Amino acid sequence: MFRLHLGDWVTDVVNFLTKHCKPVFSAISDVVDGVVHGLDHLLSAPPSLALAALVAMACWWLRGLAAGVLTFAGFVLIDSLGQWTSAMETLSLVLVSSVAALVIGIPLGILSARAPTFGAVARPVLDFMQTMPAFVYLIPAISFFGLGEVPGVIATMVFAIPPGVRLTELGIKQVDRETVEAAEAFGTPPGRVLTRVQLPLALPTIMTGVNQAIMLSLSMVVVAGMVGAEGLGANVFGAITQYNLGAGAESGLAVVVLAIILDRMTGALGARMAPAARRAADRAARGGAVAVLRYRPRPALGLSGIVVFALLATTLGIVGTGGGGGKGKPITIGYIPWDEDIAVTQLWKTELEKHGYQVTLRQVDAGPLFAGLGQGDIDLFFDAWLPTTHADYYNKYKGEIEDIGVWYNNASLQLAVPKDDPANSVADLKGQSSRFKGRIVGIEPGAGEMKTVKDKVMPAYGLGDYKLVASSTAAMLAELNRSIQSHQPIAVTMWKPHWAYTKFPIKPLADPQKAFGSAEQIHTLGRKGFAKDFPQLNGWLKKFTMPDAQLFPLEDLVMNKYKGKEAQGVAEWEKQNPAVVKKLTG
Repeated sequence: MFRLHLGDWVTDVVNFLTKHCKPVFSAISDVVDGVVHGLDHLLSAPPSLALAALVAMACWWLRGLAAGVLTFAGFVLIDSLGQWTSAMETLSLVLVSSVAALVIGIPLGILSARAPTFGAVARPVLDFMQTMPAFVYLIPAISFFGLGEVPGVIATMVFAIPPGVRLTELGIKQVDRETVEAAEAFGTPPGRVLTRVQLPLALPTIMTGVNQAIMLSLSMVVVAGMVGAEGLGANVFGAITQYNLGAGAESGLAVVVLAIILDRMTGALGARMAPAARRAADRAARGGAVAVLRYRPRPALGLSGIVVFALLATTLGIVGTGGGGGKGKPITIGYIPWDEDIAVTQLWKTELEKHGYQVTLRQVDAGPLFAGLGQGDIDLFFDAWLPTTHADYYNKYKGEIEDIGVWYNNASLQLAVPKDDPANSVADLKGQSSRFKGRIVGIEPGAGEMKTVKDKVMPAYGLGDYKLVASSTAAMLAELNRSIQSHQPIAVTMWKPHWAYTKFPIKPLADPQKAFGSAEQIHTLGRKGFAKDFPQLNGWLKKFTMPDAQLFPLEDLVMNKYKGKEAQGVAEWEKQNPAVVKKLTG
């Protein structure tokens, strides 16, 4: 059958737009980035309790005293989990994405309702936008806007537009036709029919669309975290990659609390704006044993209180923020949430800040990170596994990347099984597929190790009766943990250095035929022009090496003893290794 090369056409279009529309994308990126960071600074400036009280007062006015108290308790819970800063970053991203989606979606919904032909054309486009996997939007977004919050906002906005369009169209179409005809009979112009009759009566349905747009935006926070957007999404992504159940639970709970608060507030806002719903809510709030919990201040009193608290919170934020800002030469270091990368990145962040650099860290997945290096959004990356694991990414962007040097020589790829399993070599797996359920559990399908196992290791050892299961690093670790707990045999793709060897009772299988090839090396990479822009740092990094005796204690301190307080782990390691620290920038 004829092969439709849609992927090639899409790639050509994206490349053409990236090349010829760069000024437009740069302008959009600057505006979106400025709005997101400006809103983030506004939300983060006041003390957490002051902002929590402000939002609680707004919720009290919208839903009642009980809702206000629970909202305040929810924000206190987020703060007590240590997720306040991340939650404010996520909230700013969600608000910007939602507002942008609604600014586009509501007018399109109105047009769809009043122009049936346009609605018929728009409907399949909306179906496409809603059913397309959200991750797919990130690919062109990274090409157009680079790494950070901007591609996350753009992908989230596209994903959240359809509910606003659909529910606005539905609300207007549900307005009683006789009411509209009566307005027209009295000579009301079409514009006034829309603004004075249709939109007010359709408001409850439109507000449902607003609510859904915000909820969909919030559901995209993890996806945005994969491309360098800060906030709860980055925390969840890091927890997933490291199989850190505790950190994932804390970040996930913060997302849930934020979602409930936004859901209840936007739902109540719709009721307050609709006259019929507002009268029904006022009647329900009168009398009864729970009347005090349902009590809501009058609009004038409620808005006055909110304004007073907003001014107070802003004043406290200005006073508490103090002067200063980041000083020194800015540098952006990208990292993937692997232990050795986090540990080394935190070490160099500490050292560079001592020497006056203004360091920004961006946690992203491997693919977007290499794309960021190629586009110049990332200056430095410490964890490129070559010549196998990251070979595909490196080969794609190597013309735009500078290989600064190798800092670790003992990295290796391997298969691993539980320590009590009789197999000690990959050759021992042959003929044992029934014990291992006929599978080798792998990681991301694009990882170089997956290609090596499939094309070289399995044929070399006659493992044709096994299936290499593509999943993700987090899924592989979860399946490994489940099998270990239930004492079931399992074979997984693994590599060294990796914390799984200390957390789980597993062992690497010998590779007598050297099917995995030579040992992997971990390289430090810089963007094109790095040596010219950072000559002194480039010289330091060229001499940088770290053997196991130094790396493993650093990993243990940063990732275990001081997890979540990486700077303290680095400080303790530096006290134990003063000569090594001096050599880093000596």
